[in-house]
Amino acid sequence: MQGVSVSTLSSAANGGSFRTVTLRRGDMKILNRSCIYSFVRGSRFWRQCMQRLYSTKGNRKSTGSKISGAWLFKGNGKEMDANIERSEAANEEILMFFFQLDLETRIQYALNTEQYEVAKQLRNKLTEVEAEIINQQEAKGGSSSKNEAQDKAINILRLRADLQKAIENENYVVAAGLRNEISKLEGDSLAASAKALTYKNIQYAYRLGQKVRHKVFGYRGVICGMDPICCESRSWMEIANVEKLSQGPNQPFYQVLVDVHDNPNLHVAYVPEENLTAPNKPDLGRFDHPYASFLFYGTDTAGDFIPIRLLREKFSRPRHEVPIDEDGDGNT
Repeated sequence: MQGVSVSTLSSAANGGSFRTVTLRRGDMKILNRSCIYSFVRGSRFWRQCMQRLYSTKGNRKSTGSKISGAWLFKGNGKEMDANIERSEAANEEILMFFFQLDLETRIQYALNTEQYEVAKQLRNKLTEVEAEIINQQEAKGGSSSKNEAQDKAINILRLRADLQKAIENENYVVAAGLRNEISKLEGDSLAASAKALTYKNIQYAYRLGQKVRHKVFGYRGVICGMDPICCESRSWMEIANVEKLSQGPNQPFYQVLVDVHDNPNLHVAYVPEENLTAPNKPDLGRFDHPYASFLFYGTDTAGDFIPIRLLREKFSRPRHEVPIDEDGDGNT
C-alpha cells in the first residue's frame, strides 16, 4: 500500500477549499492497536493537517502569537483550562472511523481494478480496525447495554435448561444453586434492559454537524458525535471536574471539533450538554478543522455542517432538513 490520502476541508460561508495530507507507508503502522495510541497522542497527523491548512496558498495567515492555545478562567480558586475536556479517546474514535471509511473505499477500488491480493490485504487491515471499533463501543456503558441485556437473556435460557436437567436427575443441590443464579441474572437483565431503553430514547439537545459555542471557554465547535452519558474514564472525569457539573456524568456528552482559529491545540473536546449553547442566528462564519472533510459533506444554508450518511448511521441520528424560509426575510 502506497499510503493514505487524507483530505482536509476549510469551510467558509462562501464555500470551502480542499487540501490533501499524505500518510506514508510507515504511518500505516497505526493500524496495529499498540501503535494507534502513539499515533494519536504524537499528533503527527494533526501537525501535517495544520501545515496544509495554513499553507501559503490558503486564505488564512499562519498561526502566530495572536492565537491562544487555551482559554483560562478563574473558578473555585483554580485556573480552568479548556484542555481539561480534551479527549484522546474521542480523537481516536474519530480516526478509527476514518480508517474504516478509507479502507472500505480502497477495497472497493482494488476489486474494481481486479487487484485481488491487495483487496485481501486491505480486508485484513479492515478486520483489525473493525475489531478495535467494537472494543471502543463495548467500553462505552451506554452503547453496550443492549448487547448486555441480550447476553443475559441467553444465559438465563441456558441456565433454565441446566436447571431442568438437574431436577430430572434429582440433583437438588445443583438445582438450588441454579435457581439462585437465574434469579440474580433476571434482576440484572431487567436493569440492563431498562438502561438500554433509556439510552435509546434519550433526547439530545444538539445534532450532528451543528455549530455550537462553549459556555465556559468560549470557543466555537461542531458536533461530530454524542453519548447518552459520560463514557470517559474515571481519571478523565476527575480532571474535567465532571462531579461539579449540575447534572454530573448522567447527561449527554458530545464529541466536539474545535475551530483551530480559536484553539489550534485542543483537537477534539468531550463536552457535557450543559456546557454548550447554540447560536441564536445562523453561524455563517468560517470554521476550520482538519477532520471536517471526511465527516461532513459541506455546510447547509444555516451554516451548519451536513454529516455524511455513515456518520449518521453510526450514531443512529436522523437526517436534518433546514427549515424553508417562506417569508424571505431570514426568519424560519
